[in-house]
Amino acid sequence: MKKFFYSIVVVTVLAGVFTAHAQTLDQDKAITYADNDQVTSSNWAGKWMNHNIAGVFGVQVTYRHTNLDQINSALLSNGIPKLRNSDIWINLTQDHIHNKWIFEDGLGATPLTESDNGNIKAKFGQAQAYFRAGYDITKNSPFRFFPFAGLNFTGAMLRIQDYARTNAAATFNSEILNSTSSKTFYQGNFGIELGAGFDYLIKLKSKSMDCVTIERNIPIGIRAGYYINASQSNWKVDDHSLTNSPDKKQSAVFVSLNIGLGYNVHK
Repeated sequence: MKKFFYSIVVVTVLAGVFTAHAQTLDQDKAITYADNDQVTSSNWAGKWMNHNIAGVFGVQVTYRHTNLDQINSALLSNGIPKLRNSDIWINLTQDHIHNKWIFEDGLGATPLTESDNGNIKAKFGQAQAYFRAGYDITKNSPFRFFPFAGLNFTGAMLRIQDYARTNAAATFNSEILNSTSSKTFYQGNFGIELGAGFDYLIKLKSKSMDCVTIERNIPIGIRAGYYINASQSNWKVDDHSLTNSPDKKQSAVFVSLNIGLGYNVHK
């Protein structure tokens, strides 16, 4: 399951690199060189900025309900109190804006929720990576409204800590094969997101450098839609898959509040 988490990070990074590379290729097409000409920093910048570069770096706080009934039932049957809800996601996001198209990718996680019976502690948390593509249907204004569709990769973790038995071992050697209930469970999920986003842009003072102008804004907005839990794996311990594990689908409505720093770099 660790490979799954690594894959989340790699997919998101590659998406960002691909987008940046595509922008660079478009801009490079505008650069022409005459024989034996010297390209100064100012005229190179003017040629390099043949196309606008626009986007947003932001933070999103999302509500999406996670049903823990089956997990809590398993915990209670083993004398461990049930976990609190794990419904709030904190996400770091990045928007790439090309004309009216908006591509949004992000990484997020839920705060850990815990329960404790005095001897054994349970911890539950989730992480996600997502990619969305939308189209702004508004005219030029301080608003953006865009229906979107997206892909979501989620990983859930349940950590059991038997600290009473773990702490009973006094030496390194005795701890290596110490018999405890401590273990970590993982589960992967794949989902599809359908929804719409709305942003209100608070304009800031523009900056100019040589022939380049940077328009800045603070977008405050909302995303809302439905998350479809299209596929989920069995819970695992290390690489061992567990049958009869909690398998309730986690499809749910989601609502996100977001704020960021927007930019539009052009000639």
